[in-house]
Formats: sequence, structure tokens, C-alpha cells
Amino acid sequence: MSRTRQGRVVWFTGLSGAGKTTLAQALYQELVDQGEQVELLDGDAVRENLSKGLGFSKADRDTNVRRIAFVAGLLARHGVTVLVSAISPYRDTRDQVLSELPNALEVFVDAPLDVVTQRDVKGLYEKALRGEIQHFTGVNDPYEAPLKADIHLKTDEISVQEGLQRLLSALGVQHGEVARV
Repeated sequence: MSRTRQGRVVWFTGLSGAGKTTLAQALYQELVDQGEQVELLDGDAVRENLSKGLGFSKADRDTNVRRIAFVAGLLARHGVTVLVSAISPYRDTRDQVLSELPNALEVFVDAPLDVVTQRDVKGLYEKALRGEIQHFTGVNDPYEAPLKADIHLKTDEISVQEGLQRLLSALGVQHGEVARV
């Protein structure tokens, strides 16, 4: 029986609108094009399908993060590169799940509040700033930035392509070749 290589988990964390999903989708496409087994777990899609019914309390947010990590770990153990795009606002929970995942890489997708507010086409930040939305991460609920992220991407200072190149470099991926873990 052939032994499948162990996968890895690339965990994108940051405020809503910072660029997590955009960068994760760009990396996903690059890895798929290179023949990599890859799956994207987007926080919004997971919340709708796997965590439906959870609210936005700390306990519910932590439960959501743990559920995402559980699925990511299952996939990674079967040789899949898993890209997780989730705000995951609480450092202690994020650190715990990352420590339990195979070959985990934490990517802090960072943009200042004024930038993510400008990017917000739904106007949720403005509503939260006016007090119309409670428990909105980065406004009236905390976001605890990583202390030692493996990659720190300031998306107000770099392009998506520059971010993608930094991600590929961190994963040891050369153009046209996927590095095996």
C-alpha cells in the first residue's frame, strides 16, 4: 500500500475585508494549476453550512474556529493542502488549533480599519461604527492579532500578486512545481 504524504494547513486570519479570501483564492488557483490536492475552507461558507445557528459570542466564535480546524485536520491528514480563510479573532483559540494541525502556517492578513471600512461594499463597518451592529469584530468586538504569524501580509501596502508570491515562497513552491511536505 502506498503511503500518502501528509498535507498542510494555511490559516488566513484578519479582519473582514482585509483580503483573506482574495489571497486564499489566488493561492488555491495557483496550487490547483500545479496539480496540488487543495481545498479552501472559507469562514463564511463554513458558518453557513457547518456552524449554522452559532452566534457571535466568544464561545460561538471559538466553536466555529474549532469546527473549521477539525475539518482542516482531517483533510490534511489525507494529503490535502487546506487553505482556511476565517477571521478567527481570538488568539488563544487560534494558537491552540494551529498547534494541533499538521504543517500549519499562520498568515496574518492585515489592513487598517479605515481601509477595510472603505472596502466594505455592504456597509457593515459603518453600521457597526454607528452602533447599529453589535459584536462586529474590529469595531465593538476584539480582534487579537497574531504575535508571531508565519507570514504578515499588509494588504494596504502590497498587491494580491505580491502576497501570492510571498505565500508560494513560504510554502516552498517554485513556479510550475509544488513542493512536497
